[in-house]
Amino acid sequence: MSEPWKGPLEKIDEFRWRIPSFYQRGMKQNGVIYADEAMLIQIKADQAPQQVANVAHLPGLAGPSLAMPDIHWGYGFPIGGVAAMDAAEGVISPGGVGYDINCGVRLVRTDLNAEDIRDRIRDLTAALFQNVPCGVGSSGKLKLSARDEASVLRDGSAWAVAEGFGWQEDIERTEQRGCLEGADPEALSARALERGRPQLGTLGAGNHFLEIQEVADITDNEAAKAFGLFRGQVTVMIHTGSRGLGYQVCDDSLETMVRAMSRYKISVPDKQLACAPVDSPEGRHYYAAMAAAANYAWTNRQLILHWVRETFSRTLGEPAERLGMHLVYDVAHNIAKFEEHSVGGVQKKVVVHRKGATRSFGPGHPDIPEIYRAVGQPVLVPGDMGTASYVMAGCAKAMEETFGSTCHGAGRRMSRQAAIRATRDRSISKELQEKGIHVIARSRETLHEEAPEAYKPIDDVVHIVHMAGLSRKVAKLKPLGVVKG
Repeated sequence: MSEPWKGPLEKIDEFRWRIPSFYQRGMKQNGVIYADEAMLIQIKADQAPQQVANVAHLPGLAGPSLAMPDIHWGYGFPIGGVAAMDAAEGVISPGGVGYDINCGVRLVRTDLNAEDIRDRIRDLTAALFQNVPCGVGSSGKLKLSARDEASVLRDGSAWAVAEGFGWQEDIERTEQRGCLEGADPEALSARALERGRPQLGTLGAGNHFLEIQEVADITDNEAAKAFGLFRGQVTVMIHTGSRGLGYQVCDDSLETMVRAMSRYKISVPDKQLACAPVDSPEGRHYYAAMAAAANYAWTNRQLILHWVRETFSRTLGEPAERLGMHLVYDVAHNIAKFEEHSVGGVQKKVVVHRKGATRSFGPGHPDIPEIYRAVGQPVLVPGDMGTASYVMAGCAKAMEETFGSTCHGAGRRMSRQAAIRATRDRSISKELQEKGIHVIARSRETLHEEAPEAYKPIDDVVHIVHMAGLSRKVAKLKPLGVVKG
């Protein structure tokens, strides 16, 4: 195991720590990490603070290089990192979005009480496993033509709903209405298009999941009522992204960016931070491709939502409408977006990179669906198999401090290989069954990679962002049945 990070950290308050810009020559801003003292020990263990400092070298930063408490080592940017770049003078970096473009989370509520279907959890989990393709390299149930794929990349969720895969209200309850403007299918390589065509409507593997849950606790009655949540309720959470298409977009763009940096005389401490000016041919090309991949991911989750409704309806013998299977919200957590934020007291257009971070817009923001505007944006924070997930609400303080951003999950504290080594002699599925959680996985190895102890305690992560005022706790969800790729 590597030595803990030894760089300077100044305590701002109980939940914020500063890496001063004098730490390294070339840093243009401070770094700020959201954590308490106990979490900070874990964060320093994998050198992730160094990546926070590295990001602070990028040209055109509109504020500090930020990190959420679920931060861990990533490609270039840390996972759990946030950086806003001036739209006119800053850069855009594929490493600030990541390989799984618009990996995100979608939550479906129901009118069902967990006690009413306790004896049907196995049936429902098995039916989801059969009806939603999952696993490494899995192929979807759709035969997507090149023309349809181009429509998906341009229109996002709207394509799926127009084709009969969902309800109109789903679009209204999706971040950015499920479509990032500026997407251009022509910006994608032939290989990216080839990888995307068969995989639309698939869950994938790794930390992606489908989870039947029970609302175990409510901490904000007003927001819970607005979100349609109640104690004992059955919910379904969908966690997946842009699959092989998004991965290829990132891979293709990094090669271009590395070549472009010398042209623009950009120097970075780590080549994984490869970037180009936002308003340059390379920057515009990456954004157009990234936006297309984001639209693919929203469509992917929309199709899976349709099959979740279909599965519940067939298994329980009731239409999805009668079961009250409404989408609560869909959030992205690997994305770069043009947004308006206050920078030094002046409203500015910035490109906010959120890599393993969730948008957390506070009450009254016009980008929040009207039904939620009074209480703030729904924020979805998934756990993994044996741990709880949380529904939170966006806060005004996040708008002031983090460009409207908060955590995205628990955050890994063990690599996948380390988790496999630590759990190889155990039956993870049996351990979960003893906790009352029924799990079906395409691969036994996935269960070991994603064992609950491979992640930081999600209760602690959520407590930190709640106390720091980045998002507030609304409801705690516990798993009942889990599908893993």
